[in-house]
Amino acid sequence: MRIAVAGTGYVGLSVALLLSQHNEVHALDIVPEKVELLNSGKSPIVDPVITDFLEKNASGERPLDFHATIDAQEAYTDVDFAVIATPTNYDEKKNYFDTSSVEAAIVAVRQYSPHAWIVIKSTIPVGYTQQLRENLDDDYILFSPEFLREGHALYDNLHPSRIVVGAPQNDAESVEAAHQFASLLAEGADPSEASRINHDGSTGIPTLVVGTTEAEAIKLFANTYLALRVAYFNELDTYAESRGLNTREIIDGVCFDPRIGDGYNNPSFGYGGYCLPKDTKQLLANYNQVPQNLIEAIVDANRTRKEFVASEVMERIKDVQNPVIGIYRLTMKSGSDNFRQSAIQDVMRQFKANGIPVLIYEPTLDKLDFQGSEVTHDLSEFKARTSIIVANRWDNNLANVGGKVYTRDLFCRD
Repeated sequence: MRIAVAGTGYVGLSVALLLSQHNEVHALDIVPEKVELLNSGKSPIVDPVITDFLEKNASGERPLDFHATIDAQEAYTDVDFAVIATPTNYDEKKNYFDTSSVEAAIVAVRQYSPHAWIVIKSTIPVGYTQQLRENLDDDYILFSPEFLREGHALYDNLHPSRIVVGAPQNDAESVEAAHQFASLLAEGADPSEASRINHDGSTGIPTLVVGTTEAEAIKLFANTYLALRVAYFNELDTYAESRGLNTREIIDGVCFDPRIGDGYNNPSFGYGGYCLPKDTKQLLANYNQVPQNLIEAIVDANRTRKEFVASEVMERIKDVQNPVIGIYRLTMKSGSDNFRQSAIQDVMRQFKANGIPVLIYEPTLDKLDFQGSEVTHDLSEFKARTSIIVANRWDNNLANVGGKVYTRDLFCRD
């Protein structure tokens, strides 16, 4: 099949490479430098499996039918499926995702392929796909949420927890197309997934074809539950740290209960990144005129945690003359180069609001200033100049100055 993918971020690029194993895929991006990198076999993002796929494709060791372009006509002409994976940032004023990039991509696809199936992969509000189909009078739009971890996007496509595609259940043609797209995703997965045994005793990749609105809700509720886990264990850690208790012992004791488990239980400075903050806020906005207490509490808990972390750090340097607070990495997770909406940034702003100078060590940032704070790429200089080092995640590079590192990373993992 001929498939177009709009956007080459974590979602778009991982889906494009997955599908290009068995289909002709053209990935569209508006940044010429990214397109040039991709076509030369280099990844513009940090993801080891994406890097491996691109390098082996360029060398001929693992050929893919993949091509990146900035030309919409080249990408969208005569495609069977067009996957839209453009960014949808959350608009705090409107309490709504900014879906303008999705709508612009749909207009462009329709210019060159009037009857292609469009599959939205971008995160969108609950009810958006149905509204879009009605407003555009377009019955060829589906929605398929992604469930990817930052830095492991292609791996998670190769080993998916589940495949979900949304289509109006009273439209047989749309349901058939949804099953077809789900099959394309499953075809690209690692062959071992066909024989895996799931918790319910079934084998293979769990696949759900549901209504578009149900699929949208699955995405937002799944991410909000993950945010709830993060917030819960962060509040446990706040309690333990405030009372002088051993957080790790408490977490271990709690998580040996198989009903709770040990996923998403490592304390941090708060949930952040591109997905969880905006998805929880969008879900809260979707609760307008629907009774709720928990969803709002999750959003509020994340703010409270960042305030607690900032106050704990400032308490530790209250007697230091002319203190400088070091921020070790802006990225949310180890093995990632993405720091959009990372929790550490909100913590950092509180230091600056209290007049305390901040020095940032972030080797992936190609400039010497970030939001008015100095950036250094010299780790030795960073260690020497800072009074305390704030690290959302521990790194062994800090071992020789461990005594002045503030982190809540108890398990040394994401």
